[in-house]
Amino acid sequence: MNAFKNLITTLCLLCSHSVAADIFWAFRDEQGATNWQYVANFSSSMLILALSFTALKLFLSRRQAHRYNLELEQIRRQLEQRVEERTANLNQTNQLLQSSNAALAEEIDGHLNTTSQLAVSEAYITSILRSMPLVVIGLDDQNRITQWNLQAESVSRLNAADVIGRELWDCYPTISLTPDQVDRARREQKTLAIKQSQDNQYHFNITIYPLQEQLENGVVILIDNVTDQVNANNLLIQRDKMSSMGEMAAVMAQDINLPLSASLKDIQAVRSALTEESVDPIELNELLENALIRGQQATHVIENLLAFSTGGGGEKELASVAEILDHSLELAASLLSAPSGLRFRDITIVRDYSDSLAKIPCHVGELQQVFISLFRHACQSLGELDDPEKHPEIRIQASQQDHFIVLCIHHNGMLIGLDEQQYIFEPLASQSAGDKRYPVSSRLSFTHFIVADQHQGNIAVTSSERSGTNFHLQLPLAA
Repeated sequence: MNAFKNLITTLCLLCSHSVAADIFWAFRDEQGATNWQYVANFSSSMLILALSFTALKLFLSRRQAHRYNLELEQIRRQLEQRVEERTANLNQTNQLLQSSNAALAEEIDGHLNTTSQLAVSEAYITSILRSMPLVVIGLDDQNRITQWNLQAESVSRLNAADVIGRELWDCYPTISLTPDQVDRARREQKTLAIKQSQDNQYHFNITIYPLQEQLENGVVILIDNVTDQVNANNLLIQRDKMSSMGEMAAVMAQDINLPLSASLKDIQAVRSALTEESVDPIELNELLENALIRGQQATHVIENLLAFSTGGGGEKELASVAEILDHSLELAASLLSAPSGLRFRDITIVRDYSDSLAKIPCHVGELQQVFISLFRHACQSLGELDDPEKHPEIRIQASQQDHFIVLCIHHNGMLIGLDEQQYIFEPLASQSAGDKRYPVSSRLSFTHFIVADQHQGNIAVTSSERSGTNFHLQLPLAA
């Protein structure tokens, strides 16, 4: 490029010089003749140089244009790639948008369906609450009424539209409920049950329970008029007691007859001894003491019968179960015998008492009656046993477990069938009334009454070939 510039410069100088002189002066010889050969060679050289320059210029321009074309092609491909990517993104976005629209439409349909179901459920629940035969009252944390069903309207003679949103005792001051009771249920967050009676003629069960997991600390009040139910239960209790009196009379006749017969026997012995010349005061004292004890036993039997008919048993006293058992065994030995001729004194008695048994609050005479009844039942079962190789035995176990005195009275006599186990503690006038397979002497309903009702304990029976017959008793340590 520099040589080309020099050549151009030289040509320019020559041209400028030719303005002032002959343009061929450089090609003249010493004689002044023009050497045209030089002129032709010089012109050819200049032409070749010009053509070479032009060719070089074209080559460079073509190369530059090729480079520009490559760059343009690369830019075009990049643009096409970007267009494709943008198109793909747009298509993907469009698909996502369509999917979102479909999901949104489905969710909207689901919400509409849920809203419809909620509305139906709310209407159904409202209908249930309004139709309940109980008085249903809902209160918020300010004791303003939020729920007032048809039964509440009927009892109070106040329409729901007139009381909703008002304070309960402002619009219904005669309700048999106090704000303190409602506040207590709300404060302690537990259900409060109240039984109320008016003039001993009308009876109500009132339940107050706080609403759980709610923004407002509200409560619901249920008032159930149970007058008819209470009256029916009382009549049923009285009827059951009266229907049981026949069975009780039969049992009591036997229980009273035994001590009275023994007392009469002792009194006759005393009378006979008084007619003799030599009187043994010690023997007379023992006979009179035995007659007194048996008379007291008969008195306890009658008192138990009265307690059963009236539902009361007097004040309890602390006593040792082991001592009551031992005393009952002594009385049974002198009083009891089976129709087969087996006497209770001939039965082997095995005592297994735990050490340091706590005393329990009880009616001593009643528990004595329970044990004598169980011993009588065992004696009769042992008397029915027709096995000379099997010696009659009664085993008594007493232990203390948790808050109970636990007793087990076992005998190896005749077993008690499953049907008899089912009805042994039932009154004669209950399910098996008139069933001669389970006579009065085989029943222990009065025993069950003394243990369960009078002492809040439990009594059960099990009987099988493997373990024999066992009467299980639980007596609480506290009243």
